[in-house]
Amino acid sequence: MNVNQTQLIEEVEGLDRDEDSSLGDYPIDTLLIRNENRTVHDVLRRIEKGTFIMDPDFQRDFIWKEDKQGKLIESVLMRIPLSVFYLAENPKGEMVVVDGLQRLSTFQRYVNNKFALKLPHQKALHNKRFDDLSPKLQNRIEDCNLILYVIDAKVPIRAFLDIFERVNSGIPLTRQQMRNCLFSGQATKFLKNEASTDLFKKATGGSLDPNKMRDREFINRFCAFQLLGLDGYKGDMDDYLASALEYMNKQEENELEKLSSEFRVSLKNNMTVFGKHAFRKHTTDTSRRSVINASLWDVMSTSLTRYPEHLVEARVESLKKAFYNLLDDEEFLSSITLGTNQVNRVNTRFTKVNEMLQEVFDDYPG
Repeated sequence: MNVNQTQLIEEVEGLDRDEDSSLGDYPIDTLLIRNENRTVHDVLRRIEKGTFIMDPDFQRDFIWKEDKQGKLIESVLMRIPLSVFYLAENPKGEMVVVDGLQRLSTFQRYVNNKFALKLPHQKALHNKRFDDLSPKLQNRIEDCNLILYVIDAKVPIRAFLDIFERVNSGIPLTRQQMRNCLFSGQATKFLKNEASTDLFKKATGGSLDPNKMRDREFINRFCAFQLLGLDGYKGDMDDYLASALEYMNKQEENELEKLSSEFRVSLKNNMTVFGKHAFRKHTTDTSRRSVINASLWDVMSTSLTRYPEHLVEARVESLKKAFYNLLDDEEFLSSITLGTNQVNRVNTRFTKVNEMLQEVFDDYPG
């Protein structure tokens, strides 16, 4: 596959998601949300200091056109009340903008004279940058009171993500996009870097949507199972993936370099054995590539880190045969297809793949 070609984005198999973000599972008093009143000037100062996070990876590119930005500034000058803003406190005590990035970015751009108002119906404001306004109108913008609702860092991670889904008024965000900002740091940089490699794109057939961070989600899953192991998985995938990012943010650089090396060895090994069918259900006579399977990815991406490339190359046919036999095992097939986040299903697929590999590589001490 030429990785420079347009990617063929596919649906993903083997994901177990609860699309109904019901908050009924959480005790009422655990959902700590407080409200704060701050001026535009105060918020912009905090953004400049880096205590308010406006992560482009999370919130996408700035997309409001300047006529819409101008209308927001006009509304403030006319003293029209604004909708509330939602923020989330991350583990480092920083405030992540959940809902309101466009409005805050507009204030930031206008106060820094990045655009002029396009309001032909308002002669006193038309073509005016911030510095062109009278001190009275400048003060009216900077003194504008914003109502902030802050989701406390103590809120359980799954509740955090459920709240994100409910309050975000822009383009719906994926769980990985939310995690990407909540746990921003060397962990999220790791995911971004690994997702950008030609090796990863080739191994996954370019079928994971980068705009939804599906590619980074898969790498997040690899990191979680590789670093935290099966014992760390308690049945809540959101919590598990978040815990992996928290863990990675505390690791030394050489530890992440080792993780990257293991990941790349695994990708090469999977491609050596399965080619374009890596991480997908298929048989010996399959010609058409099926969709990528997240559960198969979890187990095969981590399991083949343990074996050197030369040994895998020497056992390709044996490994293929053992893998196809495993796909005929109804219990294994169910574990990568239905209820895939259940602890017993996760344990089943890892146990069976490990047994398969021990049989194929029985003379290798690793």
